[in-house]
Amino acid sequence: MTDLFITIRILDVFDVLLTAVLFYQIYRIIKGTIAINIFIGIFSVYLLWLLVRALNMQLLGSILGQFIGVGVIALIIVFQQEIRRFLILIGTRYTSNRTFSLEKLFSSVSGSRPKVRINSLIKASKKLSGKRLGALIVIARKSELQPYTQTGDYLAAATSSRLLESIFCRESPLHDGAVIIIGDRIHAARCVLPVSENTNVPPELGMRHRAALGMSEQTDAVVVVISEETGRLSITDGGKIKMNVSFRELSEYLENEFIRDPYVNEFT
Repeated sequence: MTDLFITIRILDVFDVLLTAVLFYQIYRIIKGTIAINIFIGIFSVYLLWLLVRALNMQLLGSILGQFIGVGVIALIIVFQQEIRRFLILIGTRYTSNRTFSLEKLFSSVSGSRPKVRINSLIKASKKLSGKRLGALIVIARKSELQPYTQTGDYLAAATSSRLLESIFCRESPLHDGAVIIIGDRIHAARCVLPVSENTNVPPELGMRHRAALGMSEQTDAVVVVISEETGRLSITDGGKIKMNVSFRELSEYLENEFIRDPYVNEFT
């Protein structure tokens, strides 16, 4: 007797759910960027190939088949930035949520990262905002941000409000670029950050805000932006921007983010 029912296993349901979650995460990453248009184009070609195969059109089917055959390589080349962001997203969630890790196991041997001096950052932000001095301050989480620190001038100086004010003073040769802070030290200044390609960025935002967004899209760092035109503060994190932030909100945000960091104990 023929079985008229489709057998569905629990693993099949789990497979569908995992695939749905994967595609949803990919959509979140490429949403609002030019990559979404490329993805739609590639998906349209794939649907056309399926239709051509169903109609048994040999010539066109072989041509599209060759295109589909190298599709994986093409996707890696076209979506290299989005793939990088996706892997960073997975790695960041793993390192922030796990209860056991090699870093924790050998923390007594390797030593922990010094705490971020949040009070110094807030004090400098107030002075820079009051003077309408634009600033880009990158605060590292897990990543050391070495590719970006190498684009600037190496400092490795203790974080202080006076040093930050001096760096972003208009007469300073280091003011044009970003400061990268790792732990309690200003690691480098005059650093070049990647610019966001998100097409949904408000047009009133300048290159400083776009660079902050791009940095938060490609790394796990928190970026504090001070507008040169208005003196207002913004925070970018995870490819999202929060504008018109008060100094109290900035302090609470940094405190909440870095107190949860196992490498940072408390702010000073």
